[in-house]
Amino acid sequence: MRAGFLLLGILFGFLLSRAGATHYDYYAQLFLLENFQLLWIISSAVLVGIVGNQILKKVNATSVWTHEKLTFSTKPIKKGLLVGSLLFGIGWGLAGSCPGTAPAMLGEGKLLALFVIFGIGIGTYIYGFAAVMRANQ
Repeated sequence: MRAGFLLLGILFGFLLSRAGATHYDYYAQLFLLENFQLLWIISSAVLVGIVGNQILKKVNATSVWTHEKLTFSTKPIKKGLLVGSLLFGIGWGLAGSCPGTAPAMLGEGKLLALFVIFGIGIGTYIYGFAAVMRANQ
């Protein structure tokens, strides 16, 4: 089962690369409103996600591991999301990379992606630490 997911991850990285989502220039051109290829890639991914979620809801999909019925619930909007979104966008613009494409960039030999991956790790750690601190109050 894990080998299947590894192969899907490799295929996903390959498709990101072929679509141009691993080129720093495309990120810069998008943010400068010069080239919208990356916007179409992101929009296509959002559309596939929406359709996929609707299909999963319709067929009452179950978890691959636990075989429990999948539940789809909305989460409340919190004011901290605004700050997090701004930080995410600033990091995305400064890095010239989306966190999702950084492993594919690394696979292409773009070593600067290591800084993005490191930043993802640090951000995740800080978020987890803050969540634990809030829970202990």
